[in-house]
Amino acid sequence: MQKVRVLIIGSGPAGLTAALYTSRAQLSTVVITGKLLGGQIATTHEVENFPGFPDGTTGPDLVENMRQQAEKFGARFVYESVTAVDFKNGSPFHITTDSDEYLADSVIVTIGANPRKLNVPGEAEYTGRGVSYCATCDGYFFRGKDIVVVGGGDSALQEGIFLTKFANRVTIIHRRDSLRASTALQKRAFENPKISFLWNTTVEEVLPNENGVVHGVRLRDVKTGVETMRPTDGVFIFIGYDPNSAVFGDQLQTDASGYVLINDRHGTNVEGVFAAGEIHDSVFRQAITAAGDGCKAALSAINWLGAREDQLQALDEAAPAAAGV
Repeated sequence: MQKVRVLIIGSGPAGLTAALYTSRAQLSTVVITGKLLGGQIATTHEVENFPGFPDGTTGPDLVENMRQQAEKFGARFVYESVTAVDFKNGSPFHITTDSDEYLADSVIVTIGANPRKLNVPGEAEYTGRGVSYCATCDGYFFRGKDIVVVGGGDSALQEGIFLTKFANRVTIIHRRDSLRASTALQKRAFENPKISFLWNTTVEEVLPNENGVVHGVRLRDVKTGVETMRPTDGVFIFIGYDPNSAVFGDQLQTDASGYVLINDRHGTNVEGVFAAGEIHDSVFRQAITAAGDGCKAALSAINWLGAREDQLQALDEAAPAAAGV
């Protein structure tokens, strides 16, 4: 078992920024990366809206630069997933990963949320090459293009309306014959001359061109079963998000959708456990807002630990076998 001052669960922009701040504050920091270093942004082919890159960058390059910067100040990255946590007895907290156990004086949860998938052929293969889950991130790349939006709730209509700023045509595909979105959003969408609807229809497959970029979709009419091919330059999927909070059980308070509840200093209901990024944010979902969250959570953790430094030192001295502090 290893002992650290700060353990960060998750390695997206929130976790990487938090690691930079806590390690730079000379607090021993371990980042449990999860299955993918960098989270969702690591799968994004082009990133043009993260400050500091006038010519843009790629998701993998952004993540690697952030990792190196945190590592420069001593942050340690563990390429495993958290399998269990014990927050019930307070600090130090017990965290179990795939192959190890940790005691952490404080924890920053940045485990994020995942967009729900259609789980159809071609969706995963062409994510970042025409398949997207973020209109704000990727809409600019579809200037003058014809695209489809999948979904029928508020997010689908909000993002579809936003995409009309760039796209030539937006077709909203919905598996039912009526929308779940608010009346006001429906009115705006129906009145937008760039938006049309395909009702009672599902996407069965995402189709590429010879260059490996989305070029069409195979559709199915849910009433007749008839399948058709539709050309399109992009597929934007908005059928909901699932926060990755299940590993915490009932130890962290969440809202009805599973997003962790925080106070104005990013503290959770457990003193010494903080949260940042999309694990609590169901609204903005941007790399830069996640990074800002990570900064705030880290500063709160630093201040919380600082106020308890004498107590922590005494505990460390009483447990000489503890390592890594």
